[in-house]
Amino acid sequence: MPWWGSRWRRTAGVLLILALGRSRMLAAQVEWNSPAALALAERARDRRLIDRPDTGLTSYQARARGFVLFLAQVGDPVAQPPRLVKADQLAVEVYWRSPSQSKQIIQAWRDGRWLPTDIRYHRDHLGIVTNDFGPRIVIGEGDEVRNVPHPLSAAGGSIYDYALGNSITVAIGAERIILQALDVRPKRATQPGVIGTLYVDTTSAAVVRFQFGFTPASYLDAELSDITVLLENALVEGQWWLPVRQDIEIRRRVSWLDFPAQSIIRARWAIGDYRFNATLSDTLFRGPPIGGLRQAVDTGGPWSRPLAAEVDSEAPPVGADDLTRLRAELSQVAGGRMLERIRPARFGVDGLSDLAHINRVQGLTLGAGFAFGSGTWRIRPRAAYGFDDDRLTGVVLLERHRGFGVTRMEVGRSLVDFSDLPAASRLINSFSAQIWGDDAGDYVRLDRLAVSHSQRLGFRAAVRAEAAMERSSSEGNHARPFNGSYRPNPALGAGTYEMVRLALERRPAPDLKRDWSGGLGLESGAGPTGYSRGTVTLGGHLPAGPGALAGSLFAAGGTAGLPAWRSFALGGRATLPGEEFRIWGGRLAVLARMEWRVELPAPAVPLGAYANTGNRFTLAPFIAAGWAGEAVAGVPWRPSPGIRPVAGVSAEFFLHLLRLEAGIGLKTGRVGFSLDISPGWWPVL
Repeated sequence: MPWWGSRWRRTAGVLLILALGRSRMLAAQVEWNSPAALALAERARDRRLIDRPDTGLTSYQARARGFVLFLAQVGDPVAQPPRLVKADQLAVEVYWRSPSQSKQIIQAWRDGRWLPTDIRYHRDHLGIVTNDFGPRIVIGEGDEVRNVPHPLSAAGGSIYDYALGNSITVAIGAERIILQALDVRPKRATQPGVIGTLYVDTTSAAVVRFQFGFTPASYLDAELSDITVLLENALVEGQWWLPVRQDIEIRRRVSWLDFPAQSIIRARWAIGDYRFNATLSDTLFRGPPIGGLRQAVDTGGPWSRPLAAEVDSEAPPVGADDLTRLRAELSQVAGGRMLERIRPARFGVDGLSDLAHINRVQGLTLGAGFAFGSGTWRIRPRAAYGFDDDRLTGVVLLERHRGFGVTRMEVGRSLVDFSDLPAASRLINSFSAQIWGDDAGDYVRLDRLAVSHSQRLGFRAAVRAEAAMERSSSEGNHARPFNGSYRPNPALGAGTYEMVRLALERRPAPDLKRDWSGGLGLESGAGPTGYSRGTVTLGGHLPAGPGALAGSLFAAGGTAGLPAWRSFALGGRATLPGEEFRIWGGRLAVLARMEWRVELPAPAVPLGAYANTGNRFTLAPFIAAGWAGEAVAGVPWRPSPGIRPVAGVSAEFFLHLLRLEAGIGLKTGRVGFSLDISPGWWPVL
């Protein structure tokens, strides 16, 4: 068994589970700077300022194994998981010598790209923290955070407030160790500083775990949103608390733009195989703090499995919620202070097509938006003008952000596709609508007043409740395409309804080998008719031979009073390729699909010095079947004559950005094709 799977990891795991497993809700009135808190802070500070007070430790050598992941988060953070763009795996030799000398040497380094990127990391992202950051914290070689005072530095007492949290008893063998939580935050929220929790051994006053973020004033990079850090030590040889696990997450977004996209750098390290009191030469410590390899190499290293397999098992991009929970705890310590840096006024759109799109109702439509506020309250106005229907649409959102909950009030008018199953990205649909007269939407105008609350439940789940008043109106075609003609837009308006909605969802994780996702939606309305409506979605994937099986299910139903624009439709692209577009529908619908996904080699086309189109593509033969029943008056879709099966194949290429699909209706022999951006990117297109 490798060293990182042995007692080092088990010790760290015990500390992690106990620290994160507790449900620590801070009291409404935390007693900051109590005599007991200040006394513990002083003991921990004195212990830290003495250079390795544990008798006999003059030097050590260790091995660190780590991953540095670059991820892209697009769309709603709950509905859309972060996507892996690039992964680096490193093996580093770590040396320390009294007094406070450290050196790291990168001995092995490999990388892989899942999406095009030319990112290059700061050197200190490729190593570990050996001295608990010293008296002043520096991250990103001083470009991201520079000279932020450590809360246990000599100057920390005059800069920070301290408060006692809960205590935790940890069993290591026959020994029982009591860890006391010590919350810290700057006396002034506008100054650079850390906000976090130190877990201190009450016997030795050694810091066992330090989890923290920063005040917005700490960040030097204008695009930095926030940084979260976790440093964890283990008791080695029963004598010394030394590094065993470290995580850091750096999130960035375009500072002047309110847009649902951000980049994430996530580093995860395990440290072990310690050797003590060897003689280390002076020459070893010369040069930069992190030496060795300057770039990734294709061969060499202690790797027993392919990089993708290592990432899946040791550092999955989705699936572990340690840092998400940590940010929730930090927000409690912050007591309402901002941890994320946001400009108070920003240009804003929810997707690229908000700026410009084309459909058969509005024709060319141009839009823009803004966002004001960077604290708990934010206001987000959006507006758009359709040149062919000569109408203005828009919405104003008033939001209250609190922890992982968002309360929202919305008022506005919009033109929306009625379907629960979008058929195309708005970007590609604009081109196909204008050039070929192929518009994959059926539109209804909504005048809407709503109040809702969304709450994240851990890292991958969320619940949403809403009360709304909505007036739906039918719209006709106003635009003309370059070629052909548009099919009529159906009459979907149904008048004014008072509505309540409840939704629960667990988001997918496409980068995990085994996973499932799902959602439940309930809705009830009262107006010209009374109705209830429900939807269930399920999805999952698991390994199968050289590939993976991926399945999905959509089941929905509504009562007899269901308005036309709340009905369901199947057929054509994105649902049943090979059947006519949205030919089947009604108050009931079921759609199931199963595909076998396998990666095959492909030529890699260079895209500059640091990226290419990828040397693999995914081929996915599939079968799907749909059924619809209980007719709805006034719409072109109708109940299906039994189950409608289709078979086909899809291909994802250009690093899974593009998806080509072909299907044949097994009852009709009709063939359908579609080419689009991969559906995971539709929310921001």
